[in-house]
Amino acid sequence: MGRRHKRRPEDTQELRAPGAYGLRTYETHSDGEWIVQKITGSGATKTYRCPGCDHEIRPATPHVVAWPSGLSSEDAVDDRRHWHTPCWNARARRRPKR
Repeated sequence: MGRRHKRRPEDTQELRAPGAYGLRTYETHSDGEWIVQKITGSGATKTYRCPGCDHEIRPATPHVVAWPSGLSSEDAVDDRRHWHTPCWNARARRRPKR
């Protein structure tokens, strides 16, 4: 059995106000600073397409929603993306599918 390497973001800061579906955090990575919200299975009610693997995220599947920090709320809605949690964690090691 191989070992799993957990990659931690370079800097993670917890936001004080949890979102309705999960806790939001600030994460700083090589591609910028992101706001990341974890969505629970009960909070996931729609189907989304993961930009990391290009597969569907089915309803009731826990996942993360990420968007660049520093955007206005209108821009954040347009730029947020739903990711499978392993795809979000591995995005620095592989390219998004198009």
